[in-house]
Amino acid sequence: MKTAGAKVRSVAAEVVDAVVSGGQSLDAAIARNEPRIAAEDRSLLRMLCYGSLRYYWRLQSWLDQLISKPLRKRDRVVNALLVVGLYQIAEMRIPDHAVVSETVEAARQLRRPKLAGLVNACLRRFVRENLAANEPTDEPSEWNHPAWLIEQIRKDWPDDWQAILTANNKRAPMWLRANISRNSAEQYRQRLREADMEAELLAGIPDAVRLKEPQAVENLPGFAAGDASVQDAAAQIAARWLLADLKPNEVTYRVLDACAAPGGKSGHLLEVGGDNLSLLAVDSDESRIMSISENLQRIGRDATIIAADASTPEEWWDGILFDGILLDAPCSASGVIRRHPDIKVLRRATDLVRLAACQQSMLEALWPLLAPGGTLLYVTCSVLAAENDEVTGKFLTEHSDAVENDVLPNNNIRDLMRRKVCGYQILPGSAGLDGFYYAALQKKKVS
Repeated sequence: MKTAGAKVRSVAAEVVDAVVSGGQSLDAAIARNEPRIAAEDRSLLRMLCYGSLRYYWRLQSWLDQLISKPLRKRDRVVNALLVVGLYQIAEMRIPDHAVVSETVEAARQLRRPKLAGLVNACLRRFVRENLAANEPTDEPSEWNHPAWLIEQIRKDWPDDWQAILTANNKRAPMWLRANISRNSAEQYRQRLREADMEAELLAGIPDAVRLKEPQAVENLPGFAAGDASVQDAAAQIAARWLLADLKPNEVTYRVLDACAAPGGKSGHLLEVGGDNLSLLAVDSDESRIMSISENLQRIGRDATIIAADASTPEEWWDGILFDGILLDAPCSASGVIRRHPDIKVLRRATDLVRLAACQQSMLEALWPLLAPGGTLLYVTCSVLAAENDEVTGKFLTEHSDAVENDVLPNNNIRDLMRRKVCGYQILPGSAGLDGFYYAALQKKKVS
């Protein structure tokens, strides 16, 4: 008999398998599959998928104890189904008998009826022998990270690696950015309270509001009208840092957002800069360009938006220098694993060399576009030195006209920032923030 509970579990298994075996991003796999289930079951689908990938290494280590030999390649979706089932038993408040029953039925819905007995036996044995109480036997299953990433984080952060890994396995809070052109963060917090939503502010990040409990955006007061946006507080540092020297009522300040999609930082730049700001937003992903337009339209702001490769400005630059450049460079995203646990599955150690080369190439290409005295703010959502201070440090060594401006936009964020050889790092979980790296590179004025 088909049930809604079995359906959502079968779809969750297909999503997890699409990530683990198919290399798809979790968000893309969910977006592709969630229309197949009822709207009221979609929050459960997300919980199952995110949780199964967040604890994937430990779940798989348990599964290895339950199955004597790996499943055939064509049945790998059942491996994912078992991971989903083990996650429910170990981490969710669902009765064991319900998990077993619905997961066994899900195997049938996945057109694997011959493996339903295996699913039943594995889950019942897991409960009977209380395998969840066993100590992890290796570091990946202990920390729920791939071995290479554990070693890299331990190398880069010898005193903090355990705290970073622990933070990565927790759910991230929901941060909002109050639209400063319409209301302050405190005013927006009051509006939230009037809607029975508790929130708090964070000293040093003046537009940030942290919700006590996540909310659907359609329920947030004034969201559709652009009074607030969803954006982690660590990401909100970028706009105010780059525009720290902007003076009201002066000539137009010309800024390039070089990797702009989906448009969160572009929107914040325009909210802070107001009528003094002329913004060019560039992104190479044509499928995401529309998201920039939609985000800016919602907050009532406008920018020039083009689909182009930031590393080849000769194809799109008009020759007029920029006063400021925001380079939110493509990276491993190792600082936002809390929000995207699939990163742990999808990234490889070999990616770092390729990404660092891309980051260096973008810096080299964009530097000539910056006016003397201007600032290029280099940003990543990574905690790895290979993408952060090693990249900016190398750039400064090779460019005599570049110097780091190490003055923070305000002293209240000093305790959140770890000083690196070049730039500053926020570690994931610090004050509830994502992991971000910042380095302000200033072009020397011609004497």
